Formats: sequence, structure tokens, C-alpha cells
Amino acid sequence: MNPYADDVRGDDFEVKVIQASYHTPVLVDFWAAWCGPCRALKPILEKLAEEYGGRFRLAKVDSDAEQALAQRYGVRGIPDVRLFVDGKIVDGFSGALPESRIRAFLEPHLPSLAEPLRLEARRLAEAGDIPAALAVLDEALAQDPAFEAARLDQIELRIDNGDLEPAASLLKALEYRARDEDRLKTLQARLALRNNQPQAASATELEARLVAAPEDLDARFALATLLAGQADYEPALRHLLEIVRRDRGYRDDIGRKTMLQLFDLMGADPRVREFRAELAALLNR
Repeated sequence: MNPYADDVRGDDFEVKVIQASYHTPVLVDFWAAWCGPCRALKPILEKLAEEYGGRFRLAKVDSDAEQALAQRYGVRGIPDVRLFVDGKIVDGFSGALPESRIRAFLEPHLPSLAEPLRLEARRLAEAGDIPAALAVLDEALAQDPAFEAARLDQIELRIDNGDLEPAASLLKALEYRARDEDRLKTLQARLALRNNQPQAASATELEARLVAAPEDLDARFALATLLAGQADYEPALRHLLEIVRRDRGYRDDIGRKTMLQLFDLMGADPRVREFRAELAALLNR
């Protein structure tokens, strides 16, 4: 029995494919007993599933017995192979490919062999041991220099640790070749925010300054960046919007520019649309 391959039916597809793909890539092979190319492909896929040792799981779906599943995924010819990651199809192929091409198809989507080191680094970082976490990430990247997720973790830890110049260099090296463009953009925004952060002061001190002098844009900007660094985005954006309202030219339009950086950090947060609309209305009045 292959521990990394399953026969999957309609009643367990959700668990064995969709939910499982959030933890490990799942390769779904739609096949049929009468199909000659399917019989040629199936042992290759089973061999690779065992050889890769759990870096992906193989789900075998008899398209004759599970016609509703085949129709749901638009299977018109077999063998039809789909790769699921995080609940979605990310790639696929049809026909019986040679083993070398299947390997080339799989490799970009599979977790690195250094993934256990990355997870250990995350555990160390969560425990507050940033130097040890960075050392383990260095080890992971020595083992797999193309391990992008570990490189992005390394950049994030350096930003959090205040090592801004090394973080900037590492980000620049990834700028035009990162597959995870959303995370890259988020880290660029975090770095820009840290670079713009004024000298530290407590929120209480800054709020007191604003009560005494609401026009003190230095205090307002310092408070906004302090709040943003604590992921308290809504009040940070309110202060930045007020800076734009009071003086669009303050520090070369830094209020608006920092709002845009926070929008990148917030991603799909519904408040982004609200603040984008308020900013546009303010700029266009």
C-alpha cells in the first residue's frame, strides 16, 4: 500500500483533496479502467508520490464511477491531472506525460525539503529568540537557496528586528522574481513604514501633544506610525488622513504616501476601500 496515495470518491473529495491541500499539495488523477494512457500514467504517479515521501499526496478518481466530480472540474478527456494547493487548482495537465516532465511539473509547487527548518525558525521567532531563528533560516537557505518562503521569513524577521539595510538588500534581490508577489509587496510596505518612523515616543505623550496643538503634524505623524506598527490601522489612517487634509505638502506628501503603504499592508481588509474613497474625495475637492 502506498501511504501517500488514496482512491477518492465524491463523498470524501472535500476532506481528502480540498481540505488536505491546505496542508500538502494534492495531485488529482482522473482516470478510467478502460483508458490505456491512464494505465501507463498511474504507476508513474504512484511511484513519484512514494518517492517524494509526502511532499504531495496523490488522489485517484475513477471518472466513470464519479461522473459528477469529473463534470464539476470540466474533465473531457482522460487521464486528466489537476494539482490542488490551498483548496484551489493551481496547475494541471492531460495525457500520459513521461516521468521527467511530471517531475518538472511538480517541483515548482512542492514544499522545500528545508521546510522543517523553516517551521523550527518560526517556533524560535514566536518564542522571542530572533538570532536563533535567523541562524536556522540561514541553514534552510544553505540547504535550498531557492526556498523563497524562508527568504521572505528572513526579511520579515530582519524588519521586525530593526535590521533595515540587510532587509532592503534582500528585498531588492527578490523584487522582480518573487512568486509570492503579495507577500513581497507587504514586506516592502512594512520596510517603508519602518524607514519613515520618527524617533520613538509613547502614544500617551503624542496624544497629549495633539490635545495641546492639533496642528502639530510631527506629533500626528509619529502617532500614526506608532499605531501602524502595532497593526492598529484604523486610527493610524485617520491621523494620516488628517495630515493630508491639513497640509498635503507636509514632508513631501508623506501622509498620502504612508496611507498607500498601509493599504498594501492591509490587503483585502474592507476598511481599505473606505479609506481609499475618503482619500480620493479629499484630494479631488
